[in-house]
Amino acid sequence: MNAEPADQLRLLDLQALDSKLDQLAHRRRTLPKLSELATLDTRLGQLRDVHAVSMAADSDLAREQAKAEADVDQVRSRAERDRKLLESGRGSAKDLENLQHELESLAKRQSALEDVVLEVMEKVETSSARTAKLAADRAEVEGERGRVAHELAGEQAGLDKDTEFTKGQRELAAAGIPADLMALYEKLRGQYNGVGVAAIVRRRCQACQIELDIAEVNAAKSAPADAILRHDSCRRILVRTGDSGL
Repeated sequence: MNAEPADQLRLLDLQALDSKLDQLAHRRRTLPKLSELATLDTRLGQLRDVHAVSMAADSDLAREQAKAEADVDQVRSRAERDRKLLESGRGSAKDLENLQHELESLAKRQSALEDVVLEVMEKVETSSARTAKLAADRAEVEGERGRVAHELAGEQAGLDKDTEFTKGQRELAAAGIPADLMALYEKLRGQYNGVGVAAIVRRRCQACQIELDIAEVNAAKSAPADAILRHDSCRRILVRTGDSGL
């Protein structure tokens, strides 16, 4: 394959732009804030789950407290009824004696149930405080996530702008390069880490940084100016420049 020296030099310009596009894409994929955002998303997901469990526990405890208080009210109501019957003096001595025993039993029962209510209220207070703390932590992480997401979007927008500008430059650089040379270049780029062409600078390939041996130097010196050279070591296209040292 042959190509005009000017087209070969334009291929170097194209490679520089493609390398820049690769670098921009890599930078966009590896922005530190992407990792920071992922960490915050994980933390936020954990907080949401724990917060939901804590709110469910609050609801369960609220129902438990309501039931305990209802049990106390029921015992109080029964004790009040028995007290009124006892105070009325109606009934036999045996009935009145039974009422007195029942009132004593109900008093003990009420005391025990009130202790249960106090225990549940303490649990409710502890659970509510935990839920409030989790809600505050969640709000803090959500705020931090919003800040990081906003900053990330700004960084990505800047890189996207640079990418679009570089793509425009690439289109201009590629416009006049012969199709067969472009096809070879693209094939080699795909095979060798995005680098399909390199300049020879002081007898050294700028792609693999290996110095050309004497046979390669002599072959490059004797080759016509429009000949497409390939490096025996890395197989990229080699382009002769004023700094090649040939």
